[in-house]
Amino acid sequence: MDIKKLNIDKSWTLFLDRDGVINRKLPGDYVKRLSEFSFIQGAPEAIAELTALFGRCVVVTNQQGIGKKLMSDDDLNIVHQHMSTFIEKMGGKIDKIYYCPELQEKNHQDRKPNQGMAHKAKKDFPEIDFNKSLMVGDSLTDIQFGASLGMKTVFVYGMGNIKDETVVEADFLVSDLAELARRLK
Repeated sequence: MDIKKLNIDKSWTLFLDRDGVINRKLPGDYVKRLSEFSFIQGAPEAIAELTALFGRCVVVTNQQGIGKKLMSDDDLNIVHQHMSTFIEKMGGKIDKIYYCPELQEKNHQDRKPNQGMAHKAKKDFPEIDFNKSLMVGDSLTDIQFGASLGMKTVFVYGMGNIKDETVVEADFLVSDLAELARRLK
């Protein structure tokens, strides 16, 4: 199926993972401070194009670096404020950022692939319809998160993230957000 056939309009919500989708991942590490944050080339411009199509755009991100005491909520908020401000300067908009600081082994309800962050978004924005939502991520847990809620899923493989099981489970594959924006035009 061609992604354009989804007929995305302002009644749709865009859910974005952060690391590996919006910004570069640090291999074996976490983005713990602003000096370590770097946008993936073309991501802010693509988010501007995408938010012109969608009614809402939210970020849902696992951030267990906080749970591991490698960074604080304040450190993360500084990164997110910078990211959001820059995206707004480029003409885009992130309505809200949800994050889960819990460790993976705790299997917290908010940690993807669990649905907690999506339900928080729905509570904040009651118009969100998961069946009219697109989840964009670079890991199997992102794809499982979206699929479990009835969202269409997009796997970003451009940063070397290809994993066979993710490719099989995702509805669509793109190299980056810029490709997604081009394909939805």
